[in-house]
Amino acid sequence: MFCLFGFLTMLLLWKQGIPYWEVGLAYAFVGIGVGFAGTPAARSLTASVPVERAGMASGTADLQRDLGGAIMQSILGALLTAGYAAAFGATIANAPIADKRLITNSVVHQLLKSFAGAVDTAHRYPRYASQITAAAKSAFLSGDHAAYAAGIVAILLGAALVFFLFPNKESEERLLAEYHSQDTRHTGTAK
Repeated sequence: MFCLFGFLTMLLLWKQGIPYWEVGLAYAFVGIGVGFAGTPAARSLTASVPVERAGMASGTADLQRDLGGAIMQSILGALLTAGYAAAFGATIANAPIADKRLITNSVVHQLLKSFAGAVDTAHRYPRYASQITAAAKSAFLSGDHAAYAAGIVAILLGAALVFFLFPNKESEERLLAEYHSQDTRHTGTAK
């Protein structure tokens, strides 16, 4: 739930010139959400298997966290980049005709590639540096909306999956009792 608040804070409040405390608030919500969800999720996975398989369950939990984080980071980054390129492309398309003649294909490629590419281009063309930098900042902030919306959808989808597919308490307790009896049988025969 805290992660959802974090992404909503980012989506609604982040703009050019945002105060630092609003950025910190969004990251605090995300950090609290990850902290509250991470430990119970790992414990749930490792406790749901017999003791002899706890190492495998722990490794699976680590893999899920790392792989899931990498995939989501890639998706959110791709959405941010696509939104940035689309917004900057629209700015270039709407530029006055006189300015468009100065913009070569290589300059357009550099501008659309990344914010850093736009800053480098601004340094090469000091006469237009403030316009290029302002357009890059605006495009970057336009691109973040799709990424934050995707993050919110992912959180809601994950919450729905847990709510509808996670075993109820009685089923989980029955399964844990079964594993406990298996574990005690194995340790009793090993003596």
